[in-house]
This record gives sequence, structure tokens and C-alpha cells, in this order.
Amino acid sequence: MSRRLGSIEAGGTKFILAVGDETYQMGAKKRIPTLTPEETLAACIDFFKANPVDAIGLGSFGPIGIKHGTADYGHILATPKPGWAGTNIVGILTAALHVPIYFTTDVNASIYGEYIAGEAQAVDAAVYFTIGTGIGGGAIQDGNFIGGYSHLEMGHAPVMLHPDDDFVGSCPFHGNQCFEGVAAGPTIEARTGERGENLQRDNPVFDYIDYYAAQMAFNAYVNLTPEKIIFGGSVINDADMVKVRQYFDQLNNGYVQVPTDLIVHSHFADNASATVGDFALAASLLD
Repeated sequence: MSRRLGSIEAGGTKFILAVGDETYQMGAKKRIPTLTPEETLAACIDFFKANPVDAIGLGSFGPIGIKHGTADYGHILATPKPGWAGTNIVGILTAALHVPIYFTTDVNASIYGEYIAGEAQAVDAAVYFTIGTGIGGGAIQDGNFIGGYSHLEMGHAPVMLHPDDDFVGSCPFHGNQCFEGVAAGPTIEARTGERGENLQRDNPVFDYIDYYAAQMAFNAYVNLTPEKIIFGGSVINDADMVKVRQYFDQLNNGYVQVPTDLIVHSHFADNASATVGDFALAASLLD
């Protein structure tokens, strides 16, 4: 009998819930807003009670506790998302649904989806960055996530500001001293008074974001030398990759050799790489 796999893509503004089969083909799907933990998780529970599954892959915004055996495993940690810090998301869902849950970051789920069925299928090492409500990065080597004590927090690494960018930053922890503070989606409206989707792409704010995306890619390359660096999320698109590659080349300044197709944009529609990754991670619990 075919096993049914569940996916929860837990984002800062929305949760995407889905059910799939062992070929990762999607069936039922639902989008719910990220409200309070009580409201949001109740909606998740209702969805999977109506659409039962054998295991769930849960890729969440962070930071989160992903190390088994620790007191904070399964919890949302010091997130700036109001009301969510300390939420035992895995405990609440497991108690209600009685199925195993693979818990990781949303970007780990995305890089796993790219590894299974996307831009990273033919490589041994790859990095995925999402630029949306927040910024995160996930890395994979030979099918395993890179991490130790906890998961990566590549969006909060120190940033070198664009020469023309005087934005004070929006990260409550680091101001304009980390990538999330200067390049995540909310920084666009904070700079311009308009949401990104309402602006022309030649607005200077997008040049800043491409510059910061190139920095993230360069840092990832010199630290991890992946064969692919994949960008996703709502803020950056395929056309941006031209400028990102140009800025990357300026930062490299001819120092290290890189593959010509190193930096790419995810070709999964609607960030579905995370859903595919969740399905595959759910299946790994059953295997």
C-alpha cells in the first residue's frame, strides 16, 4: 500500500500544508496565514486529520531546536516572530496527529528538495539561500545536511554594506550588520514605503539586494566550495541572477576558479522545493 507523506512549510507569514505520495506528487494542499501558535497549529492539525498521512516533514522558520536529546528539540527558539519563541511545535503536532515528524529548517527542506528533484540533483555539494520574509541558508554534502550543534544561520552572517546603502537595518538582533537586516523582504518597504511587488525592478533597492545575494554566494563558495548555489524566495527572481553573478565575479576578483553554472535560481514554482524536500524527509522516517 502506498504511503502518504505530509509537508509543513512553516514560514514567517504563511504555512503551506500538503499531502503527497511516494513519488512526491502533491495531492491536497492548503495555505494558512501565520497567526498565533495556537491558531496556526490548530489549522495544521485540522488539515492532517482531514487528510491523514504516515509521516510529516516539517521545514520551519528559525531559529529552531533540531538536535535530538536536547531540552529545546522541536521548539521554535529566539525568533523575532511575535508569540512564537519557545513554542514546542513538534510536541504539539505529534501529540495530536500521532505520526513521526522530521523537523528541520525551511531552507534545509528546500536544499533537500533541490537535491532530490531540482537544481542540485547531479552534484555532491550544494547551498540553498532563500530571500523572503527572512533570509536563511541550507547546505548539503553527499545527501547530508551540514550542521553540528545546531542548524546554519547564514542569513545572520556579517555583511559588507553597499557603498550607497545607508539603511539602518531591520534585524532586531543585528540591525544593518547582517544579511537579513539589509536584504530580506521587509527591508524593501522600510526603505521605500512600498512592498517589493509594487516596485519596478530597476529600483535601486533591488540592486542592493543583488549585491548582498552575491556576498552570500561568495561567502558560501569560499567556505564550502559547493558545486551549486541556488536562490529562492519571493524577493529574488531568475533575472536577478545576471547581476548576482556579476557582483560575485567582482568580489572574487579572479581569485578562485568557479563553475560557469554555479549560481542559479530555483525553477520550482511557488518555492515547492521545500515541499518536495519535506516529502522526502518524511519518507526517510518510514524507511
